[in-house]
Amino acid sequence: MLLSKLSLYQFSIELDRLLPVGKQRIDNRSGLVLAATAIADNDERTEYVELSPLSGIDVDGNPLTGFSQHSLAQTVTELTDNLPTLLQQPVNSLLDLADNTAQSAIAFGLSLMHAKLTGSLDGHRIENRTIPLIYRNQDEPLTAVAERVKALSGNIHSVKVKVAQTSLEDEIQLIHQILAIRPDLKLRLDANRGFELQQAIEFIACIPLNAIEYIEEPCKQPSDNPSFYKAIEAPWALDESLNDPDYQFEMQTGLCAIIIKPMLLGSLEKLQALQHLANEHGVRTILSSSLEASLGIHALSRLANIVTPDEIPGTDTLGAFSQDLIQSSGKAKCQQLSDLQQILALG
Repeated sequence: MLLSKLSLYQFSIELDRLLPVGKQRIDNRSGLVLAATAIADNDERTEYVELSPLSGIDVDGNPLTGFSQHSLAQTVTELTDNLPTLLQQPVNSLLDLADNTAQSAIAFGLSLMHAKLTGSLDGHRIENRTIPLIYRNQDEPLTAVAERVKALSGNIHSVKVKVAQTSLEDEIQLIHQILAIRPDLKLRLDANRGFELQQAIEFIACIPLNAIEYIEEPCKQPSDNPSFYKAIEAPWALDESLNDPDYQFEMQTGLCAIIIKPMLLGSLEKLQALQHLANEHGVRTILSSSLEASLGIHALSRLANIVTPDEIPGTDTLGAFSQDLIQSSGKAKCQQLSDLQQILALG
């Protein structure tokens, strides 16, 4: 198969409500769509992938920190410089470029495009599996959060709750309110490195341990996480730590899961290698979104069904998007290529 056409587009979608990025908030999501056509024996196949580094500016005008290492502008520059070298080349050249970039969003996007064009993701049914994301919107009363919890389907047994966002007292109250409404729920708490060690211990000490599935990145200093476990015996997970380009898997006391955001990690090969190491130590691998639009979420859901079929991915962020992108999730408006800003057209 040869790559006969390549096009790059930029999108921007307003959010109906603010989405948390760590302790920061965004009201808009921007990114790129790569369209590629491959031809073999006069048969053509065209696929689309989303490349959306989690970077940019929050609602207060501050740069997002702790997630993607590169800006959208840097991603555009590298792709416009390198995509022309792929035209009329074998589809496997996508993997060569993915292996030779320092940008995780590009590595993931190109390896995903290769998998789509070669049919590696075909034949896998997408199940609508996700963990509801519970967080308190700015200046929102707890009663509004309670209504969302009450509205959860009875077949929902786990929720993800953002913590280390406001005061310990308010967040402990929030957790207890959730459990009072749905005592059967298991909690995936996400602290985004928001607690000092002693704060993390005090917080978890006020919550029933049997309700906690795990807490992601509980401590500001990741080296404190094993001490946190020794003090309170609450299982913890890694998330932001995986975004470090130099991260190497190391088993630690209390580590029970790694939360992989493929857009921030890199290629599918890197994802599967990390998953293999985690599995060897009995550590769960759970895929999670980087606040992608519907095109990216659809691909992530399909990928999760293939590589982590026994785990429910964290993809419950589309509800905040005002529009879909290429792949409809049922919103009134779905942006198509004609609605986007074309950056590059080859072939």
